Amino acid sequence: MTDLFSVAGKTALVTGGSRGIGKMIAGGLVAAGARVYLSSRNADACAATATEFSAVGRCEAVAADLSSEDGCRSLAEEMARREQRLDVLVNNAGNTWGAPLEEFDEAAWDRVLSLNVKGVFHTTKFLLPLLQAAGTDDDPARVINVGSIDGIHVPVLETYSYAASKAAVHQLTRHLARRLAPRITVNAIAPGPFESKMMAATLEAFGDRIAESAPLKRIGRPDDMAGAAIYLASRAGAYLTGVILPVDGGIATVG
Repeated sequence: MTDLFSVAGKTALVTGGSRGIGKMIAGGLVAAGARVYLSSRNADACAATATEFSAVGRCEAVAADLSSEDGCRSLAEEMARREQRLDVLVNNAGNTWGAPLEEFDEAAWDRVLSLNVKGVFHTTKFLLPLLQAAGTDDDPARVINVGSIDGIHVPVLETYSYAASKAAVHQLTRHLARRLAPRITVNAIAPGPFESKMMAATLEAFGDRIAESAPLKRIGRPDDMAGAAIYLASRAGAYLTGVILPVDGGIATVG
C-alpha cells in the first residue's frame, strides 16, 4: 500500500503554489517525497513558501504570471532549463471576482478567464514535452487541474465569471484527457470550502452556515486536499483520466 500511494522521487510543478489550495497540495507532495516547484506571480511569497517547505523536503520557487500566453511559455522554458521531465503538473493558479449582475463588466470576465481557463490550457500546452518525457503506458504523467464545486452547482454568491471559468476547466479537463492519453492523464479536483485567502471573506461571514450545509459538517482541511492530489499523482490514480473529483464534504451532492 505504501508503494501504491507513493510519489517519492517524482517531479511536480504546482502553479499558484504559495498559498491556499496550491500550498496545501504542494506541501503534501513535498512531505510525501516529491521534488516540487512552486510558481506564483508574487516572487517573494513563492520564495518564502519554498523556503518553508525546504525544511521538510525538496522545493524550489519559480516566479511566473500565467495570465498571458507569454507568461505560460516563459514558465515552461524555465522548467525545461531545470528539468528534463515533469511527472506531475498541478494547474492551480486562479483568480475570482464578485459583483452584482448589473455591475459585472468586461474586465471582471477578462481577469478571471485569462488565468483560470486560458492559463490552464497554455501552461499544459507548453509543458507537454516535459510531461511526455516522463509518461509511460504503465505510469502516465499527470495533469491535475483545480476546478471548483462552483463549476458543478450554482453558487450563492454573484461570482459569474469564476463559476463559468471553473465549469470550463472541468470540460477542458475531459477534452485534454481524451487527447493526451495514454501517456498523460488529466483529472480535476473540484474543491469545496477550504480556508484560503480567496475564501477568507466568505468563510468569515458564512463559515458556520457553510459547514452546517455540508453532509460532513465541516470545512476542508489541508490534508484533505493533499490526500486527493497524492491519490491522483500516485500509482493508485494511474487508471483515472477525465475525472472531476469533488473534495467538498459532500456539498455537491445536495446543492
